[in-house]
Amino acid sequence: MPSEPLAVVLISGGMDSAVCTAIARVEGYGIAALHLNYGQRTQERELQAFHDIAEYYCARHRLVVDVSHFALIGGSSLTDTAIPVEQANIASTVIPTSYVPFRNANILAIAVSWAEVLGAIAIYIGAVEEDSSGYPDCRKEFYDAFQKVIDLGTKPETHIAICTPLITYTKKDIVQRGKELGVPFHMTWSCYKRNDRACGECDSCALRLRGFYQAGLEDPIPYACRPVYT
Repeated sequence: MPSEPLAVVLISGGMDSAVCTAIARVEGYGIAALHLNYGQRTQERELQAFHDIAEYYCARHRLVVDVSHFALIGGSSLTDTAIPVEQANIASTVIPTSYVPFRNANILAIAVSWAEVLGAIAIYIGAVEEDSSGYPDCRKEFYDAFQKVIDLGTKPETHIAICTPLITYTKKDIVQRGKELGVPFHMTWSCYKRNDRACGECDSCALRLRGFYQAGLEDPIPYACRPVYT
């Protein structure tokens, strides 16, 4: 309803952002859905998932931004085809090649600009610290610091809070919470490599499959390979 407070929700199309969107709705916010095309390998499929999720949650506003400078900058296997997407190694403590340098800071900056124009009072992002492949811009400290940037860099009357409801979750927690909220997991896409069927072999697929396995549920999206991660 128009009387609801508005939140900009970052929707990549993956299961984390879908659950984050559901939480924003449960917490009483109208949705302004934001998606970024940054030259990633699965850009087309992620965009489809974004529109499906935005439609499902009756987003009041929808914005897709082209940030293809990430592909020009390179440095990530998601945006540079010369860098292969690594096979899953969930136990690794090394930042993987799929890390897109400082991506979330760029995304949040765009979200803040749009939120200030719309009069939104919150930004929801489905960042996960414990189970996020070790990305440095998925840590709570990063979002705490960026909150200070927002407070200092917007108009005095602007008050926008960063909300990271999944930050302490594991993928199992996310799957379970999503089931409780009726999240349409079949609409989501997490694979780093393929647009037709999820590869089942990249870090993102592995973390997702393990989360569903540990939650005792079947992942509803199609996989080219469906290993069991315990």
